[in-house]
Amino acid sequence: MSNYHVEPAGKPQALSKEAVKALRKEQVQGLSRRQVLRGSLAGGMLLWLSEVSAGTIGFIWPNLRSGFGAPITIGTLDDVKAQNSTLPIAEGFPAYYADARSFVVLVDPGTQQFLPGEDETGNGSALNVRALYQRCPHLGCKPNPCLKNFWLECPCHGSRYDRLGIKVAGAAYGPAPRGMDRFAITVDGKGALTINTSKITLGPLPVALGQPGLIPPKSPTGCI
Repeated sequence: MSNYHVEPAGKPQALSKEAVKALRKEQVQGLSRRQVLRGSLAGGMLLWLSEVSAGTIGFIWPNLRSGFGAPITIGTLDDVKAQNSTLPIAEGFPAYYADARSFVVLVDPGTQQFLPGEDETGNGSALNVRALYQRCPHLGCKPNPCLKNFWLECPCHGSRYDRLGIKVAGAAYGPAPRGMDRFAITVDGKGALTINTSKITLGPLPVALGQPGLIPPKSPTGCI
């Protein structure tokens, strides 16, 4: 038997110019390259729009619900004392407010009130109150105020700050590169404090123990 096969004349082995034209007129089976490309572009655009929408909502949502990232009203010094009745707030001990992620501290305990005004820098000296961001500038742990020495001490790596958030210089006092960051604050005519948690100012450089600008500890030993 011969291995020779005769191809029908209407079905040539080689794709001649006429055969290619005929194939182009036929319905494409499955997805064409053009359809795949269009679908990929549409999917990518939809994903991008979703990310932009989610980011926008995430940015404005705190302001819509008055949560962190928006101004949060704390109240007067008397309100702070009443809400932290077991702590020596009147002596300048920091009071913690979880909603604002802040430590509220009286700058000068000799003046037992918050003074009206606005401070965008977060220094707070003119308003007699400072709002410190709860995050340690080293790796973001939450420092805790210590009743023994009135300092703030980070339990993660031992960075220590005075009660106003000034970092103590020296390797023995932890690796944080600066003092605790501050929020912009406003005190109205009635003495009520509002913390603008959307505006943060980086803390100042460390100060050596015994130098002006650092409040010495009330006790030589701390809590960690």
